[in-house]
Amino acid sequence: MQRIKFMYKQFLREPLWFKVLVSLTLLITIIFSSSFFSYNGYYQSIAKLAAAIFFTAYGVKFRRNTLITVIFFVVAIICMYLSWDYFERARY
Repeated sequence: MQRIKFMYKQFLREPLWFKVLVSLTLLITIIFSSSFFSYNGYYQSIAKLAAAIFFTAYGVKFRRNTLITVIFFVVAIICMYLSWDYFERARY
């Protein structure tokens, strides 16, 4: 529980542009990944791309901790691959 409190306090100390970027990408990911948009591959692709931006932003944020940064960047790369895959499937 203390880790969550620390992350929340850390988030509140961030600049406004970072808060908006992270909040917006998280909201886009949640909305476009919902079952309402599940039949359109373009929306799924946008959701995965927003998740990649979210993980990249936090990867850059935690760049002092190499392990956490690598984990965030690997997850971001996986999200980019999934975004491309959904985009390719939506085209056909």
